[in-house]
Amino acid sequence: MSDLSQTITGFDVWHLAVPVVSARDHGIGRVEGSCEIVVLRLTSESGDQGFGEASPWSVFTGTPEATYAALDRYLRPLVVGQKVGDRAAIMAKAQRAVAHCTEAKAALESALLDLAGHIAGLPVWAFLGGKCRDTIPLSCSIANPDFDADIALMERLRADGVGLIKLKTGFKDHAFDVMRLERIAQDFPEFGVRVDYNQGLEIEEAIPRVLDVAQFQPDFIEQPVRFHHFDMMAQLRGMTDVPLLADESVFGPEDMVRAAREGICDGVSIKIMKSGGLARGQSVARIAAANGLMAYGGDMFEAGLAHLAGTHMIAATPEITLGCEFYQASYFLTEDILETPFQVENGQVVVPDSPGLGARPDLDKMKRFSVRTSS
Repeated sequence: MSDLSQTITGFDVWHLAVPVVSARDHGIGRVEGSCEIVVLRLTSESGDQGFGEASPWSVFTGTPEATYAALDRYLRPLVVGQKVGDRAAIMAKAQRAVAHCTEAKAALESALLDLAGHIAGLPVWAFLGGKCRDTIPLSCSIANPDFDADIALMERLRADGVGLIKLKTGFKDHAFDVMRLERIAQDFPEFGVRVDYNQGLEIEEAIPRVLDVAQFQPDFIEQPVRFHHFDMMAQLRGMTDVPLLADESVFGPEDMVRAAREGICDGVSIKIMKSGGLARGQSVARIAAANGLMAYGGDMFEAGLAHLAGTHMIAATPEITLGCEFYQASYFLTEDILETPFQVENGQVVVPDSPGLGARPDLDKMKRFSVRTSS
């Protein structure tokens, strides 16, 4: 069968621990040793398959254990036996079936879209409104507590043609942040620099530190304080001409409406893992744009499969104008899970035109990195 009216018959879940090359510190926590992700495979009655990745982080969106349980126990009954083409109805039920677990819902929608794309012979972006760009500028985060190692990474990025970096700040002392900004300005003046605190500042220190960092004129300063401090975000926004971006303060469209109304930011980081899927991520971008706000494509600690889903979303969303952060598959994982490399050329992520997401995970790698599985 080649049409989208066929039913979904298979639902397989893997919890993976994918090794990484170094520790990375963010304002709210550290990742080292491995990234824990959850991969979903859907199979239709014709034998076609679709894959999706959930990339949780316990201090941000949730735990891999919760994601795994959401898919395996709560979302599975809503999917098996349903038609491949009924994505909107399935996702509406998923929204109500389990609270939060946005990464699980993102994996489900990615897998549904990948499956539909393989059946129809179309790339995922074709189901999201069509493609508005062929490439997306790549930004790589600088977050190693060993700054010498990050200097080596930046030299590699420069050689690879990557022109954007984001300095993760607020996980150590302010002098460390200023030292790194000074060194980057001196030794890597060609980089466009963004700054991201990941909620790393306390209220009493936020104003002087943000104003100090703003003197370096980064492209933007992202989420200096905890997600619920809307008043402080709005205050900081009014104190500097450097754009202030929200990340943890805005998960889905509902948060974006409030953020725009209360004037807490000049732009937003859109991540399918926190929005709960590609369609909801597009909605966040459109609400932001309707209020005169910028948007860029952020990510969690992801493998290439999640990168591909985000790439298709950005390719079909003209409102996302500030590039993407899909760097982990190329610069953070010791080995990605895809059969073919996630495609980055001259500092640009290349949008796939092949059916579905454009690449498949390698099942041998999945087996090697597996913590547990369920079919």
